[in-house]
Amino acid sequence: MMSDEFLDRHIGLNAADITAMLQATGQNSIDEMVSKTVPEGILFGNRMALDKGLSERDTLTLATKLAGENIIATNFIGQGYYGTLMPSVIQRNILENPGWYTAYTPYQAEISQGRLEMLLNFQQMIIDLTGMDISNASLLDEPTAAAEAMMMAHRANRKNKSNKFLCDSNTHPQTITILQTRAKPLGIKLVVADVQGNDFSDCFAVLLQSPGTNGEVRDLSADIEKAKIQNVLTIVACDLLALTLIKTPGEMGADIAIGNSQRFGVPMGFGGPHAAFLATRDEFKRMVPGRIIGVSQDTLGNPAMRMSLQTREQHIRRDKANSNICTAQVLLAVLAAAYGIYHGAKGLKKIATEVHLKALTLAKSFTEAGFTLVSEQFFDTITVNTDKAKMLFNQAQDKGINCRLLSDNQLTIAVDESTSEKDLSALLDALIIAYVASDGMTNFASDVTRDSEYLTHPVFSLYHSETEMMRYLKRLENKDIALNHSMIALGSCTMKLNAATQMYSISLPGFSQLHPYAPIEQTQGYQQLFKDLEHALCEVTGYDAVSLQPNAGSQGEFAGLLAIHAYHQSCGDTHRNICLIPSSAHGTNPASAVMAGMKVVIVKCDASGNIDVDDLQEKAQKHADNLSAIMVTYPSTHGVFEVQIQKICEIIHTRGGQVYLDGANLNAMVGITRMGEFGADVSHINLHKTFAIPHGGGGPGMGPIGVKAHLAQFLPGDPLIKDSNAVSAAMYGSASILPISWSYIKLLGKYGMQRSTEVAIVSANYIANELKDYFPILYRGEQGMVAHECIIDIRPLKDASGITEEDIAKRLMDYGFHSPTMSFPVAGTLMIEPTESESKREIDRFIIAMVSIHDEIQNVISGQWDKDNNPLKNAPHTALEMAGDWGYPYSRTTALYPVESLKQNKYFPPVKRIDNVYGDRNLFCSCIAIEAFEDLS
Repeated sequence: MMSDEFLDRHIGLNAADITAMLQATGQNSIDEMVSKTVPEGILFGNRMALDKGLSERDTLTLATKLAGENIIATNFIGQGYYGTLMPSVIQRNILENPGWYTAYTPYQAEISQGRLEMLLNFQQMIIDLTGMDISNASLLDEPTAAAEAMMMAHRANRKNKSNKFLCDSNTHPQTITILQTRAKPLGIKLVVADVQGNDFSDCFAVLLQSPGTNGEVRDLSADIEKAKIQNVLTIVACDLLALTLIKTPGEMGADIAIGNSQRFGVPMGFGGPHAAFLATRDEFKRMVPGRIIGVSQDTLGNPAMRMSLQTREQHIRRDKANSNICTAQVLLAVLAAAYGIYHGAKGLKKIATEVHLKALTLAKSFTEAGFTLVSEQFFDTITVNTDKAKMLFNQAQDKGINCRLLSDNQLTIAVDESTSEKDLSALLDALIIAYVASDGMTNFASDVTRDSEYLTHPVFSLYHSETEMMRYLKRLENKDIALNHSMIALGSCTMKLNAATQMYSISLPGFSQLHPYAPIEQTQGYQQLFKDLEHALCEVTGYDAVSLQPNAGSQGEFAGLLAIHAYHQSCGDTHRNICLIPSSAHGTNPASAVMAGMKVVIVKCDASGNIDVDDLQEKAQKHADNLSAIMVTYPSTHGVFEVQIQKICEIIHTRGGQVYLDGANLNAMVGITRMGEFGADVSHINLHKTFAIPHGGGGPGMGPIGVKAHLAQFLPGDPLIKDSNAVSAAMYGSASILPISWSYIKLLGKYGMQRSTEVAIVSANYIANELKDYFPILYRGEQGMVAHECIIDIRPLKDASGITEEDIAKRLMDYGFHSPTMSFPVAGTLMIEPTESESKREIDRFIIAMVSIHDEIQNVISGQWDKDNNPLKNAPHTALEMAGDWGYPYSRTTALYPVESLKQNKYFPPVKRIDNVYGDRNLFCSCIAIEAFEDLS
């Protein structure tokens, strides 16, 4: 059955709408518009060897079948991943709620106060549990957080010039592998050794894991103190649930604490997504990678939250950024914070105690049977010393029970929140060991027991009933604009429909409950899904191979550059380290190049926004001997198909370099052209843009990479194998959200995806045409067309009126819209991308708002409105202002209901414009008094 049914649901425009929009732009057909938009030399047409689309019913049936082919075994693997019990109130009101999962990154803080509050809760939770001063919110996974901590320590340790990083051998193997991947390009020497008894000489930092990968819990204070004497920074990889019972990294004197919040109610999902964290001491706050949420104030002095400090630095500092991370795991951090809020300190401690007692029961059963344990102190994981380890491991597997073989002589068993007494009995029966219950008392020695309080802020004690929790989550949701409220026309971000049918799969147990290190024979449904998705992405892009491992676009960039670097090395060109990057590139591009050990050389853009080919030719020739790659976005960041893309690729190839093409704008190419066929060698593919994984308030994302055949052998490998160039903790990254993109492709099929591209181009050109008489369109292609997005220039109006692009962004909030992308890639502009999902009615509503704002600016220019006291400068306007004294020289109606449609559907921003400077000068990144939130609610 064909998917016309779904295609008509996904595409926002009907046939009459398309005809009207084509007529408005002076085009006779979609084909004519596309032929004028895409350069003839790369207008290949639909070459994808893919099936036609399926119906929603058939896609759901197939997804359910694949999920059912995965075997949900009883897991005792642990190793950083644990079974959890997500409270239903959280699953229904956050995970399965488009008000949370379709929101964008909170760059426009005034309309993001709900998720910012929850992220602040996440930070407070991490700070409390780790005993550190400040935390970010968040990172991609625990090994990534460890790698970021290593790089941060390398920058921060000004007293120690060593280039050696010491990692305790009792660390999870996937963490060691990712550290290897990240250390090598930067020339950092990674040493893995037992830190006990180590003198810490000649290293700049050390990573210790607590509990260790073998489950051992010990007081690290002495090791940390010894390291401090040597001016060595200390990083502790910790377990949040264990920290409710055992001494914190902060109490032991650590400089940095890292870890993962997965076991706070987030399913294992065969590897992700999960929110990692990095917490540190106050003195290092300006070196923290990722996002930090801080409390500032709005123009009325009310508390208001925003992203602070280095949040925007990858675009500002570029190659000097702290990290290439611009995607966090916001939705997963929100889930973990909600879990912490719902259970509170007492609830978490109860869960942790129950987990620990299960481990004690196993320990007692094994020791009573004559076995010895690696450590008498443990939280949830025991390791048994026995020459029968492999036999016992196999006995358990034969009964459908997964354990972990730490070595030929060591069997590791981990319990978790979901482990039942029945599970314990089944394991012991399989191993022919008698069940001996523990005495119900924890066995931690005083030197490792936690005595300090945590989660004392009222937010962690107010919402323990489902009624209160449900209402709290609804209050937060109502503060934000997400796709369930209105169009989010962000250029370069492709905020398209995340269809409910596609989202359904993430809640199927067969996809959500698998351990990432489960035996491959238990994951056959996933393996088929991966095979389908890799094939489809190859067909879409024209590449020969795909890796699904990178779990963000930034990780994809890094993995792609590593593949290029490894290829050059295999050819004996070890000296090739120059990366050419256009001045218009995403800020993550230069940051990724530096992370991959490359030197960045910037290439100019011409007046039309295209790469200056003469400047490229000159710099490519100058650096020919050392040229490694160029990083180019196509269609360009300026929203046009550059006609000389094939020549650009040729210039690089003839000088021995490789072409990295950023896949951020793939939504303009599917079914029309293929980057692997017009000259590119490698690209990352933003599944959270083109292939409908929701943005989740700023993550999760997925950034698989496609490569030509000569790079295939250099794709990321198994993270459990040393020196495999793995970039994520799990082989398939955030596997549990891949069914979303798989479903998108199955539903739309060969022709539906092409139609999506075509309609995205029609919608963008329609907006450009309708706004051109009010706001200049900054860049167009040679035949006057834009691609799937357009940039409007605010600078002439700003010069005449003093109204800035930020004023327009804030005023759009009064109209119920999220602003388009502001001041990127050109300062003083707005970049608009309608996607194919929006109806003509919604697009017209956005156009009406923009035209109305243009008229308002004319009132400022004419002097009818004061240049400093007008609806644009004072935007956004809140409901609280409406109810109080009105001190503005314009009416309430003008401020709050500038167009008629708002009288039927009005969104009120919860706060006024936020003072960013105040927030950075008075950095406060913990939960504020609950009364402040209540006053604003």
